Amino acid sequence: MKKLIGTGLAALVLLSCGNRTGKTGAAPAAAAQVEKIPVVETVQTVMREVPQESLYSATVQPYATNNIVSQTAGRIRKINVEVGDYVIKGQVLAEMDRLQLDQTRLQMVNDSTELSRVRSLFAKGGVSQSDLEALELAYTVRRSTYQNLLENTILRSPLTGFVTARNYDAGDMYTMSMPIFTVQQVYPVKLLVGVSESEYQKVKKGDAVTLTVDAIPGRTFTGKVNRLYPTIDAATHTFMAEVIVTNADKVLRPGMYARVTVTFGVNRSVIVPDQAIVKQEGTGQRFIYILNEDNTVSYVPVTLGRHLGNEYEVTEGLQAGQTVVSKGQVNLRDGIKVEVK
Repeated sequence: MKKLIGTGLAALVLLSCGNRTGKTGAAPAAAAQVEKIPVVETVQTVMREVPQESLYSATVQPYATNNIVSQTAGRIRKINVEVGDYVIKGQVLAEMDRLQLDQTRLQMVNDSTELSRVRSLFAKGGVSQSDLEALELAYTVRRSTYQNLLENTILRSPLTGFVTARNYDAGDMYTMSMPIFTVQQVYPVKLLVGVSESEYQKVKKGDAVTLTVDAIPGRTFTGKVNRLYPTIDAATHTFMAEVIVTNADKVLRPGMYARVTVTFGVNRSVIVPDQAIVKQEGTGQRFIYILNEDNTVSYVPVTLGRHLGNEYEVTEGLQAGQTVVSKGQVNLRDGIKVEVK
């Protein structure tokens, strides 16, 4: 009996020693599984003035276009300018056959002479008031006819600009099927910019505009919004803004492709590095990790404005002076403790 009790006690002692040995061996493994504190880099947000701009494409257009025509068909007597010539307002571009003009001028001179004679007779009581008034009316009509013929025989440019088309030669019979000349004003020029309806409330008459054209690399031109069209296109959801560019040296020409930047004003906004922005997978949501005083981080959704090189404008979600994580966001989650590098 004593032998059995001794054997049992020995077994219990061995089992107890074995359990203590097992616990001692598991301690290093448990310690190895302790989560490492993520190491991050941080920056402080700043407030800065940010120009509010949008980029559009447009085509340079003449400020005004005029087709030079005559109201009546006839032979073209003289052509004075060629395509590419720069003409000034009032310059004679072409002359039509003058036969009808000269005949009407002689009739007008005769009517004027007759009117002077009748006025002298009327003063002496030799003709009635109605006869004088009838002759004055006839002379007025003849003079108007002459002026109209003069404008349609001696064809002058109604504006200053370049001759961009000539469709007839001297001696041709003008048939009114197409204009004799086309003259375009390029000082200034205009552009019709299709602005997104989401910016309808932002664009104002007089807003500053800058533009570049592929034909003149390395040069920037300035202008302003001159007119806003009152309706929005239902298909494109855009409205037209007319932009005027002075073009004093006349280097911008109609048809040039332009990239137009419209400046709506200036906002004072929070600025952060673009590396601080994290995109939430599967959504368009952007967020930033803010560093708290206890070295934990908080997940904060933000609304972004303009992308400025390697920085972003934040319009909602942050304040100036906050510390945000700029590197090391891969292993972060809301509320986790971090080590700042």
